[in-house]
Order: sequence, then C-alpha cells, then structure tokens
Amino acid sequence: LEEAAFQLQQIFRVDISIAFNILGTESMRAGHYQTGYTCFKLAADRGYSKAQFNVGLCYEHGRGTEKDLEKAALYYYRAASSCHPMAQYRYARCLLCHSPEKEWHRLQKAVTFLEQAAVAGLTEAQAYLGVFYMRGLRPKEKRGLKYLLLAAKNGDAQSRYHVGVCYEKGLGVQPNLAEAMRHYRQSAAAGNRDAQERLR
Repeated sequence: LEEAAFQLQQIFRVDISIAFNILGTESMRAGHYQTGYTCFKLAADRGYSKAQFNVGLCYEHGRGTEKDLEKAALYYYRAASSCHPMAQYRYARCLLCHSPEKEWHRLQKAVTFLEQAAVAGLTEAQAYLGVFYMRGLRPKEKRGLKYLLLAAKNGDAQSRYHVGVCYEKGLGVQPNLAEAMRHYRQSAAAGNRDAQERLR
C-alpha cells in the first residue's frame, strides 16, 4: 500500500507539473507573461524539466520577470541535467558566452552538454559544435565536419554552406571542388546568401 501511495503521489506530482506548464505556455501565447512565468515556476520547482527550461527562457528574455542571465543559466542547468536537449544547448551557450576563457572545467562542461544535445538530434547544437571545433584554438577539423554534416542533413543551410567551405579548402577532408559546389548549390537553394555569393 505504501508503494502504491508513493506511485500515486509521483503520478499526481508529474500531472500537476504538466498542467502548470501547459497553463504557462497558453498564458505566454495570450500575452499574459507574468501568469505564464508563475505557472512555469510552479512546475519547475516540482522538478519538471520542460518547465525549468521555460523558466530559463523567461529569465533570459525578461518575460514575466526581470531579465537575469545567472538565473536563466541555473534553470537551463537544472533542465539540462534531466537530458532536455534544448536546455543543454542553451546552458552550454551561457557557459561559452559568459565565462572567462581560462575556466577550462566550464568549457569542458559546455562541450559535454553540446555533444549530448547534438547526439539527441538537436540541429542547433550540431551546427554550433561544428563551427566550434573548426575555429577552436586547436581546430579539430574532422570532428567539426562530422557535426556540420549532421546539421546539414537536418536541413541547416548555414551548416551546408560550411560543409562546402570544408570541401573547397580541404578542412577535415580531401579538397573536392565538385563536392563543394554541390553543397553550395544546396545551401543557396535554401536561401543562404553566403553560399550564393560563394557560387558566383
């Protein structure tokens, strides 16, 4: 009986969190930002990762509450720790954009979260990692190309353009102008101006 009661409490807790998160989303859509933030916060404080991510967005953009990047990072971290891919991506971006470069452990943590989000299929994380590995202090061109190809396959035109650059310049792959042109054409067809310029 105790186990059954515990299970019911868990289900109830999750259901309430989902309901609060849905109410928060609907409130935000209706322009009731403070109500939306309050609903997200109630669900987030119950440990619901989707709501934690939404609270992070509220703090990052100042929707329904004061803008506070430290609190945004905290809520992104909580959601990221529960394997929420977009939160992993956003938290990693917070670490990379707002951390001193000498803090190696924070850089490593950011890369770990980005890789988890990329493996989960998040195109934004794949594209970011691709460029990150290409432009690092010690570029890892093959690894960068791998992530750019993943993002390109997921429809990211900018990553497709970067893949073209890799084939044109021989970054992480043997130079191949025909392959570079193919990637530039695909990127240009998707409206990428850099690729259109490169084709000319």
